[in-house]
Amino acid sequence: MAVKRRTIFLLVVAFLLIGGVTMMARTLRYGFSTLDEPSAMEAFMARTVRHWAVPSDLRKAKNPLPITPEVLAEARAHFADHCATCHGNDGKGEAMGKQMYPKAPDMTLSATQSLSDGELFSIIENGIRLTGMPAFGSGTAESGYGSWTLVHFIRHLPEITAEELKEMQQLNPISPMEMKGQQDESEFLEGGDEATEPPAKHQH
Repeated sequence: MAVKRRTIFLLVVAFLLIGGVTMMARTLRYGFSTLDEPSAMEAFMARTVRHWAVPSDLRKAKNPLPITPEVLAEARAHFADHCATCHGNDGKGEAMGKQMYPKAPDMTLSATQSLSDGELFSIIENGIRLTGMPAFGSGTAESGYGSWTLVHFIRHLPEITAEELKEMQQLNPISPMEMKGQQDESEFLEGGDEATEPPAKHQH
């Protein structure tokens, strides 16, 4: 049995070394780009590390919040304001997240939906190192509540409706370029940026 375990261990080490050398050779030849797709080995290692990075008491945790229309509405607004820039309103990652490495996942698919409530909560609260996913948690009860509402919303993403997406568009943050465009349009409609102050009175 000991010999068998040692053989398996050596095979795993050899596999990792070969994979590492192959990745290094490819990198030296083609360089780095966030547009690249992670290799199967990278994806496997990342998922494994992500799983073990979740605190053990959260791995099988269930969402303690009851799911209600009010909770979903609150989470929908939170997601539109904080998460949609990278993940898109529909959670499919077709936003800024597709330019990242690794790309933001399509959260409607089983790779995300199969995670436990506790794993999703931990990812939202603590982020994921070496990715574009930041930590949104602050360790407070308010932060925890917001993250648990988002877990409910992530579960809801596969059934999100067109009406909900339209509502979320009104809640998405405005970029500086969009804000300037709105200001320019407003100034134009108000008659340009000419001064409208009344002429100064003469002193006697």
